[in-house]
This record gives sequence, structure tokens and C-alpha cells, in this order.
Amino acid sequence: MARLLPGTRALRTLEAAARHLNFTRAADELGLTPAAVSHRIKEIEDQLGIVLFTRTSRTIRLTEAGAVLFEAATDALDLLGRAVSRAHKTARGTSLLKVTLDAQFATKWLMRRVDDFRKHQPGVELRFDIASELRDFDLDDVDVGIRFGAGKYPGLCAHRLFDNVIVPVCSPALLRAGPPLKEPRDLFHHTLAHIEWARQGVTWPNWRMWMAAAGVDDFDDSRTLVFGTSSDVVQAALDGNAVALADFAMVANDLSEGRLVRPFELGMKVAPEFAYFLVYPKSVADEPRIVAFREWLLNEVTKTPT
Repeated sequence: MARLLPGTRALRTLEAAARHLNFTRAADELGLTPAAVSHRIKEIEDQLGIVLFTRTSRTIRLTEAGAVLFEAATDALDLLGRAVSRAHKTARGTSLLKVTLDAQFATKWLMRRVDDFRKHQPGVELRFDIASELRDFDLDDVDVGIRFGAGKYPGLCAHRLFDNVIVPVCSPALLRAGPPLKEPRDLFHHTLAHIEWARQGVTWPNWRMWMAAAGVDDFDDSRTLVFGTSSDVVQAALDGNAVALADFAMVANDLSEGRLVRPFELGMKVAPEFAYFLVYPKSVADEPRIVAFREWLLNEVTKTPT
């Protein structure tokens, strides 16, 4: 019977083809050609003596037997992926802590403080997974994460780090070169940048919203620069190309060290339920390396200007 079982490569091909019901899309996902996907499926069918897909000139459909194997392949690959993740974590021991977080939080906040953690916790080695997508603690080789969201993470401990206050910032060179910025309407003479972000009915503050809060009701936002990431917005300000709306906590060091200035004090809070959170599985909450990182991080948060 063991000789009849398809290997992992075959199961991945079957799962992708059955999920997409399209060999071309499955091939794109797997890095194969459609012909290679079709060949692998035919190999599985010949090996098992079962027809898994019915094919026409334009479509493919799962047979009843194919649907049974698709469900089993999905479960088997998921179970194997979780086991591999646990095996990786077991093999690397308890002195290594892998942290997943986005690029902005890493470069603008955490990396500046890592030496302090290493000084206080020499027995814990930090490694970072810089990614915008969310990781799965059961499937990915990570231990803790720093995520921006509403703090509702089933099965995870979540510690709120700090509120997000959005403020206008620019480079000192831009401020010196003019035109002068004495009142909000003076911003009409500058390039303005912000990010475009909305989730669960909440919109990240943009220039139209900031102008309304400043009492400017005739602002035309058609000429603003809109970026997909906060790091790009901050970089535009650092380069002297724009006045940007940025998260204060993420630019606090740039402000204190003079790379950026605040032309106006008015700030806008993101909806209170959204913030950065430290998250990790409840099952590992008492592990010494998790406790050490959590206590250090939360203490560092209290030192961040607000």
C-alpha cells in the first residue's frame, strides 16, 4: 500500500490543480509549465489507477474520487507543514528567538534598540523575518510577531504597544528653501505625500482629513502623492521631496536627531482599536526567551515619545 501513495511533490501538484481547477494557474503557483502539471496529474492517476479529473477542451473538474484525494492532500500537506515548523523550532533550541515584523517597524523603531536587548539578554539570539504578510505561527519558523491591526488574534497573546498619531513632517532643507510654512494653507505650495490604507471601515489619516481638521475646507487632494507603504512616505520626506503625513512613533528618532521637523503640531489619531501589537501563541507565553523579549519590548515602548 505504501508504494501506492503519491509523494509530497505529487500531492502539492494535485492540491494546487484541484484548488484552482486550472492547470495554467496551478503551474504559475508551482513554478511549472501547464504541460508539466498535466503530466504529474496523469502520473498520479496511472499510479493509483483512479481518474482524478474530467477534462474538456476548456475546463477540468474533479471526479468524486479526486475530491476525496484533494481533501486528504490538503490535510496531509497542512499537517506536514506544521510538523516541519515544530521540528525547526525544536532543532534550533531555546536560545534563538525569531521575530517577524514589517520593514518600517524594523528600520524605524526596533533595530535602533536591538543592541540594548543583546546587552541585557546575552543568552538570547534575535533573528528577524522582515515581511509585510502575516506569518502563521503553526506553519512558519517564527516565534513572536509585531503586527499592526485591531488586536483580535484567536489563540494568541496580544500586547498593545503604542497608539498611532499621524503628523506632518518634512526635511529641514525643504523648510529652509520655502515657500514658508506658517499656516496650513501654505502647504498648497508644496508636494504632499501620504499612504492609502483602509481596513474594517477605518481609513488611515490622509491630507484631505488633516486639512479638514485644520479648518481648511477647500483642499484639492488630486495632486497629492499616494504611496502604498509608510516607509516610502517617510523616505519622500527625508529626501526633501514632500511634506509627509507619518506615524509619529516611527519618525520620533528622525525628529529628535534633526533629520525631520514638524511644520505644524496638529496630529490625528488612527482609530483607537488599531495599533501595533506584540503577538505570540498562548502555548509559549511562559518560555524564558519569550518572557525576556516581551518584558524588554514593553519597557522600551514606555520610553517612546508620544
